[in-house]
Amino acid sequence: MADSALLAGRYALQAVIGTGGMAEVYRADDVKLSRPVAVKLLRDTAGDESDRARFIDEARTLAMLSHSGLVMVLDAGFGTQRQDDGTGPPDIERPFLVMELVEGPTLADRIAVGPMPLADAGAIGAQVAEALAYVHGRGVIHRDVKPGNVLIGPADRVKLADFGIARLVAQATRHTRTGHAIGTAAYLAPEQVRGEEVDGAADVYSLGLVLLEAVTGRREYAGPAAEAAMARLHRSPEVPDLPPAWRDLLVAMTATDPQERPSALEVGETLRAGLARAAPSGSESVPDAMTAPILAAPGATDAAGPGATKPLTAPPPSVPAPTGRGPRPTAPPPGWAPDAPTPTPTREGPTPRERLHGLVGRARAVPPHVRGVAAAVAVLLALLVVVAIASGDGASSELPANTPPELREPLVELREAVLGEDG
Repeated sequence: MADSALLAGRYALQAVIGTGGMAEVYRADDVKLSRPVAVKLLRDTAGDESDRARFIDEARTLAMLSHSGLVMVLDAGFGTQRQDDGTGPPDIERPFLVMELVEGPTLADRIAVGPMPLADAGAIGAQVAEALAYVHGRGVIHRDVKPGNVLIGPADRVKLADFGIARLVAQATRHTRTGHAIGTAAYLAPEQVRGEEVDGAADVYSLGLVLLEAVTGRREYAGPAAEAAMARLHRSPEVPDLPPAWRDLLVAMTATDPQERPSALEVGETLRAGLARAAPSGSESVPDAMTAPILAAPGATDAAGPGATKPLTAPPPSVPAPTGRGPRPTAPPPGWAPDAPTPTPTREGPTPRERLHGLVGRARAVPPHVRGVAAAVAVLLALLVVVAIASGDGASSELPANTPPELREPLVELREAVLGEDG
């Protein structure tokens, strides 16, 4: 194939595999390395030299990210491409990104089928949150978290696509400037709608809306873009009657004030904790092994009828939703272990004296008007005990002379308790 038919003299574009408001995504062949790739060709033309320089800087930052939950950026630049037959993009320079090719459905495809089980949504959400936590720790904000950017591979392994693409568009073109929102209207955080500076809390808000849509099957802020974007400035998302842990987490993630939202790290930990509690004993803590709901729906019982969702065992304790991004508990130092408890000597059972004291206590608790009936029985029992332990030498005391000293006082107390102190 002639170089003129290649993007930047290297990438042969094939079929369009995705399209959006800012770019088109092509399946392509990297003729230099002989491998399939995905090429995102931005719709807008490159800006001036300073815009082009910022675009390359941003792309270089994204290319340095390495995480199993991210679609890897392989290359970036500006180029023209025209097919041999004269079709294709016009002969003008357009910014492009080259990424690893991930084939499979998106979370948007999964949601289109209907609401997802809580366990499935939790497993996917945990992976997205962990990827967000990784990039937030490196100063990168996604700005466009949405179901279409969550790619689902084999065994429900998740990769988050388009990291920082919205900002790349802003850097490479005149399309977006200060005071304008970047991202998809339905999933923007309130601060994005207002055109304010954002941090990782905006991604957490967007992920909250994504999870809410996953478990309900409906988009919270639907309608035309402008209407959908403005709606969150006037009302909070309506979180349905979900198990407490889920409801608390979603409410926290979609708080209007960014400072009240948990961090992406806390979201991931919370979802993982819920999955661990719900997993059957001995199962692996991987996405495809999660078959039980994080928490059973309130009131789920055997009476709910066939097909009702209920826990395999007693419902696990609720996972408290994080309430902020303050300091987390410090982990124990390496090698730390709790002090071993002092072993308690064991014995076969209570001593005879202890048994008799127990009888005394029970006898004293009997109402006086009942004692008359119980007296004969109690005296008989005491006599049997005495006979069993006595040698029968006929001593003149109330008890045989060889009655063990430790039993004399309890036997006397037993008699007094049954017959009364003046018995």
